Amino acid sequence: MRSLAVTAIVQEEECAVLRVSGELDLRTEQAFLAEARSVVSAGHRFLVLDLTALRFCDSRGLSCLLALEWLCRRLEGRLLLASLGVRMLRLLVGTQSLGVFSCFPTVGHALAAVPDAARPAWPPTGSPSV
Repeated sequence: MRSLAVTAIVQEEECAVLRVSGELDLRTEQAFLAEARSVVSAGHRFLVLDLTALRFCDSRGLSCLLALEWLCRRLEGRLLLASLGVRMLRLLVGTQSLGVFSCFPTVGHALAAVPDAARPAWPPTGSPSV
């Protein structure tokens, strides 16, 4: 059975960092969208997804990311993808959707693109360096 975990690393007023691990596909898309939408609905219009531990993403997963990108932009925020693996990069390049997303090598780089007033401290205090 495929699984997916979405873990909140940081949640400040307007910005959240979520670590997505496992597989984002047909079986997990609804759980992912429910979790991500609840975070955005709580006022986190800047959303950084740490994809370091994402093992698999198919076209359904890509559709989820596109929907989340649309939602963040609608709220005058941004979806920022960090630490994409080779497979995820291939998916984005192969589907010609790389230009749709803001992609960064690390969470720190992604957070640097968040406006100062909304940017949380990184790395989070009391946590090991991520």
